[in-house]
Amino acid sequence: MYVPRYVFFTKGVGIDKAHLASFENALREAGIAHLNLVQVSSIFPPGCKILEKEKGLAKLEPGEITHCVMAREQSREPGRRLVASVGLALPEGNERYGYLSEHHGFGQTEVEAGEFAEDMAASMLATTLGIEFDPEKDYDERRDIYKMSGKIIHSRHVSQAALGAEGSLWTTVLAAAIFVK
Repeated sequence: MYVPRYVFFTKGVGIDKAHLASFENALREAGIAHLNLVQVSSIFPPGCKILEKEKGLAKLEPGEITHCVMAREQSREPGRRLVASVGLALPEGNERYGYLSEHHGFGQTEVEAGEFAEDMAASMLATTLGIEFDPEKDYDERRDIYKMSGKIIHSRHVSQAALGAEGSLWTTVLAAAIFVK
């Protein structure tokens, strides 16, 4: 059984004439191109500790099979705003699991997309913890309800936005939570 003990967050932008090379360049900027990434769903393991990116990378070897929650978006349309975000919501205490969520799309700023991803993670966690909330309220109002419940103590996001490059080039944005043993 493998349950990650650590996680770190990263993001990147890549541009190239080839679709795949654009993605590779985004992975390089994020510092994770040397890993064999396996995308997983949205559970943040109990007791998992958040590391700074450099400390997390130091624990990984080139070629290592590494699990992650990743959001990515790609476009070849010049000037089009693209964004990728990963949100996190953690419950009170280390014995319960939290949620990660990925969001990607067009037209949003980093902050808008990040708050959307954070909201999704917090909403998923709130439903598992039995916190009642009105999904029609904006995230700031719901965040206050979550925090006042004492059951959700931390939320955050990592986001990357960019405008599509000129000249028939692919642009890729990515945001990721990288799990470490």
